[in-house]
Parts: sequence; C-alpha cells; structure tokens
Amino acid sequence: MNDEKKILDDSGKQALGTGAGAAAGAVTGAAVGAPGGPIGMAIGAIAGGVIGAGAGDSIAETANVEDYRAHFQRDYSGAAYFRPGTTWDDYEPAYEFAYDQFEEYHGRPWAEVEPDLRKEWEVERADRPERADWAEARPAVAAGWNYLREGGIKASPDKR
Repeated sequence: MNDEKKILDDSGKQALGTGAGAAAGAVTGAAVGAPGGPIGMAIGAIAGGVIGAGAGDSIAETANVEDYRAHFQRDYSGAAYFRPGTTWDDYEPAYEFAYDQFEEYHGRPWAEVEPDLRKEWEVERADRPERADWAEARPAVAAGWNYLREGGIKASPDKR
C-alpha cells in the first residue's frame, strides 16, 4: 500500500470514529438533558456531540486492530511467556481482550488496571471455559496492554 492510500485509509477510520463518537455523545447528552425539557435536551445533545466527537477521534487513533493482531501473531512464539506445545489460538483471546479493554480503561497503566482486568477476564471466562485461566493469560494480556500504551501502533498522545 502506498503512503497516499494509507493516509486516506487512516483519515477514513478517524472520520468514522469521530462521527460515531459524536452521534453517541449527542444521544447521551440529550438523555442527560431531558429533565430540563426540550431546551435541556438540545443543550445536552450539542455538548454530548462535541465531547463524543473527541472521544471517537481518540478511539480511531488508538490502534489499527489488523496491525496489532499481525504484530502478536508474528511474534508470540518468541515471547518469554510462550509455552511449548501452545499455538496462536491459545494466545489470541488474551491479546484480543487487551485490545478490547484498552479504551474502556482509557489506557491507564497496567498495574492500575490489572485487578479490574482480571475480574473481567474471569467473568468472560465463565461463559468461555476453554479460555486459559488468568495466570496463564495474564502475560499475553499485559503484553498487549503495554504494546498499546507504548504506542507500538498509532497510539494517541493521551494514551502514553
């Protein structure tokens, strides 16, 4: 892919994230402003749209999931936590989990979010018992999390 096409692709993702964030923010703002009547809803929708656009832009800039996945799929077997006899399928859920949770926790430091992530992993694991337990998944989740925080792929400045 040439650089010009990549720039267009990235701006499209950013515009999509900004638009989605603005729409979600407007709906939320309108709901919050509802007790104030129609005027409160209008003010809430405008404020929510502006705030949501910024949040959507941040989400769009955080990471390209394809690049993230390719990085770990290429390198997982060389990681210090790799266990002989395991495959990509054993690690992928942990990397995916880190990626999915990163925005929700606003990219805070690993040590700060690990207890919450562990709880969330265990809740999700209850529905997916084939997943590794936290002790086995933790190093891959941490690797994914830290990769995103360190800007391994297009992280926005507020994520570092």
